[in-house]
Amino acid sequence: MLNNNKLIKSCLSASLKLACTAVLAITTAQANDSTGYVGTGGVAYLKNKNISMHSEDLYISKNNIRVNYEFKNLSNKDITETVLFPMPAAPSRLESDFADTTKLVDSFKIVSNGKPITAKTNVRTFMHPLVIEAGQRTYADNSITIDTTEIFKACGVKDSEMMIPWTNQGNTASVDQKLQNCTDKRLNKFINTNEEDSYLYWQSQIVYSWQQTFKANATTKINHSYQPLVGGSVHLGEEEFATFCLDGATEQALSKTGARPYHALSYILTTGANWAKPIANFKLTVERDPNELVSFCWKGKGKVKKVNAMTFEIKETNFVPKHDFEVAFIMKKW
Repeated sequence: MLNNNKLIKSCLSASLKLACTAVLAITTAQANDSTGYVGTGGVAYLKNKNISMHSEDLYISKNNIRVNYEFKNLSNKDITETVLFPMPAAPSRLESDFADTTKLVDSFKIVSNGKPITAKTNVRTFMHPLVIEAGQRTYADNSITIDTTEIFKACGVKDSEMMIPWTNQGNTASVDQKLQNCTDKRLNKFINTNEEDSYLYWQSQIVYSWQQTFKANATTKINHSYQPLVGGSVHLGEEEFATFCLDGATEQALSKTGARPYHALSYILTTGANWAKPIANFKLTVERDPNELVSFCWKGKGKVKKVNAMTFEIKETNFVPKHDFEVAFIMKKW
């Protein structure tokens, strides 16, 4: 899959050509008994020499993500641009234990300078292309997806139907049937007509967008909040130890107790590098429940500070995010 930031930048530089909108990487826990989750993040924007992100105050818990931004227009002219908030791509058929996409959509809010914003909802679909391997037609691996939105529309699939993986308002089997009945030859790249199985695998991505005016020589405040996509498993294993950077003492304690349930979520920080300058002031707050341990990696210069029994904080100055954020909330008692 192509780099998310490069794709977002190229889309924005073409005045929001959503046909090339990035598919954000799906991050799914590997255990069979795990709950799937996908990484969400913050606003994405074209690198503009006149607009900088002065501050980002990010709060993360299992139940809520809140981000308070301050952007500075460094010029003496008002600038109006399209701002994007891209969601990840969700699979067309969600397992029963997959993260709750509907709650994220229902809880999503944007406020600009104290006033609520009604963002435009854009939906895209993606499919894995068929490839030839050992003389047989098979599907490309998960790293390769192609935007199929226009094909879906040509086959009579409505935006509301493409959004079913997010809203659960409808049945994706009806979308599959429309595609199988469609005569558009472009589908031959994605559907193996020799298969008897009626199941088709596709992905749905929502991209929120809105017009934002950044006043000359002024600060613009943007806030957004939503319920994150949370996953986890009944057992935190050695692979997860590395993913969430558990320290030696915690690893040893968990190894003695056997299976230990945990929840996890992912936050995409790297879109914060799309602005004119490094983030002058960055703050990350992580809050856990009383019955949990919390563990995560941090590769910046800032140190992790324990504010109180449940809250941890990191501060950075002139921050350029070069990594995304994975955090595990581990149950103390089984």
